[in-house]
Amino acid sequence: MSNPLEELRGECRRLLEGGLRSLSISEPLELVFSKPPSLEMGEVSTSICFRLASKLHRSPRELASELASALDASSSQLVESVEAVGGYINFHADIGEFSRLTLETVLKLDEEYGFLKAERPERVMVEHTSANPNGPIHIGNARNSILGDALARMLKRRGHRVVIHFYVDDMGRQVAMATYGWRLLGRPEPKGPPDLWVGTIYASVNVIKEVKRLKRELEEAKTLKAYARVSEINAQLSHYAAAAQELRERDPQLFDRLLEALEDEEDPDGAISRLNAEYERGEPEAKRDVRRLVEYCLKGFKEALGEIGIHFDSWDYESDLVWSGAVDEVINRLRRTPYTRFEDGALVLDCEAVARDLKLKERWGINPRYEIPELVLVRADGTTLYTTRDIAYSLWKFERVDRVINVIGYEQSTAQLQLRIALAALGHVDIADRQRHYAYKFVTLPGLKMSGRLGRYVTLREVVEKAVELAYREVDARSPGLPEGEKRRIAEMVGHGAVKYALLSVDPMKTVVFDWDRVLDFERNSAPFIQYSHARACSILRKAEDRPEPDYGLLRDVKERELIYLIASFPDVFQEAVEALSPQAIASYANQLADKFNSFYASHPVLKAEPEGLAGARLMLVDAVRIVLRNALSVLGIEAPERM
Repeated sequence: MSNPLEELRGECRRLLEGGLRSLSISEPLELVFSKPPSLEMGEVSTSICFRLASKLHRSPRELASELASALDASSSQLVESVEAVGGYINFHADIGEFSRLTLETVLKLDEEYGFLKAERPERVMVEHTSANPNGPIHIGNARNSILGDALARMLKRRGHRVVIHFYVDDMGRQVAMATYGWRLLGRPEPKGPPDLWVGTIYASVNVIKEVKRLKRELEEAKTLKAYARVSEINAQLSHYAAAAQELRERDPQLFDRLLEALEDEEDPDGAISRLNAEYERGEPEAKRDVRRLVEYCLKGFKEALGEIGIHFDSWDYESDLVWSGAVDEVINRLRRTPYTRFEDGALVLDCEAVARDLKLKERWGINPRYEIPELVLVRADGTTLYTTRDIAYSLWKFERVDRVINVIGYEQSTAQLQLRIALAALGHVDIADRQRHYAYKFVTLPGLKMSGRLGRYVTLREVVEKAVELAYREVDARSPGLPEGEKRRIAEMVGHGAVKYALLSVDPMKTVVFDWDRVLDFERNSAPFIQYSHARACSILRKAEDRPEPDYGLLRDVKERELIYLIASFPDVFQEAVEALSPQAIASYANQLADKFNSFYASHPVLKAEPEGLAGARLMLVDAVRIVLRNALSVLGIEAPERM
């Protein structure tokens, strides 16, 4: 048995069905069970009498009392007694047998405990991160990476065949601007982290261009004596001047060379637009240069994410879809529908009309009063937009998998809805149904506003390095006798885990405020707190010279019973978390288990417990806690150190 709590519920179900038969009640009702408010009231409860009472025109309280009396708990190995409480029927587990079943199941299944398999495994693609290759992975888009990685791990553990893809958005003005700057520098090799280096080029070109533009506008405003405009431009110049100074401090040689090169450029915006169009057309020189710069940036992404154990099965280039003709094919198919038209030279899709005709708002639970904006498929200059290319990408995905999860920021919700509507317009409502936008909100750091265009960000590398260093100080203070190499390895596990947990433990639709005191708190809701609890369990087990034969019937204290119930609940928690795509549910569970374990350990001896049967049972309990904490952390991509 892989789910002890379900086995207990199964016994309750069997007893209940027998009791209903004995009372000649044959009303067809689904038997639903829940957890009573406290374990003193039992482990399992049902409110069936409230539903039956309305059908039978009886009092729920009287019916519950009569039904509870008809249940024969002596015929069950796992149920000790049954009682009616108000209109509820509560089942009390046989402590010894339920504890034995739970703890021995955990130890037998070990690394597989909790991970219930899907009845119908699917082929699932998780597309995550997909950051623009014109700057580094920062703490903001790292939330995307860490959420996507956890979702993929959860789905794999559920038995699905999962592939993890990164969509390389190598088309568009931002990448063209970075490539343009790289050309001005003479196409050099990167210095330092390559993604940060590319980001510095991009931001430097943008800032220098903006300063030049604002200076021209300032002279015009002065000539016209438009003093309000002069004041406004001066404020903007001050803003860009500060960014320019920061970029120059980061790489003086690179910034000064770009400043000098751009002085001689008459129309940098025109040159960037031409490069963008040349790349979309697949012209050889543009292909060579843009791809090379993008590869530099991706190398940095792989290094930064690989450091914390995040990897991809495939890197899918947006440009390949364009050059293969797949995007043109999508555009031509959409043009043949009644939902597109040309407006000022641009091809537009009437998303509202598609949703109305195909009844998509009702189908997808969209507010009927919400008017879905039109989608521009092709600009007047003939270039395509990101969402247009994404339609072709979605069709490509579904040639390979049954279900797609796109981890993309909340601000892209409209674009993701338009994408699904375009798929429906093409006759692929089934595909649109099976494509999920997994949205998330921003990460903020107190006192800092990030901006890729200005080169202002806190990179993932910086955050991870600081987390590891702060973790090392804690490990060194708590365990000064450990070998240096082991302390460094533990600090890595704790630092990496701290960053991941901070971004996973908050509901994705809530903003994360990244606070170092909370992220690395060893005393409450954090990865270090859970990891420390795991290490404490390992320490107790190491000190046990032998394991006496357990007497599970002695685990009657409420703290012991709470732990056993929590351990038995892990398969349910995992299954529900995967179905809801909710990593934070597993994070919350792990924190709760760690908290209950520490409370138990603070008041209950384990190694010196008397009699010996109680010591043996408590050692089994500690071992089960160790396994479940490790398993819960592992499915979030967090390691569980055995020493801290």
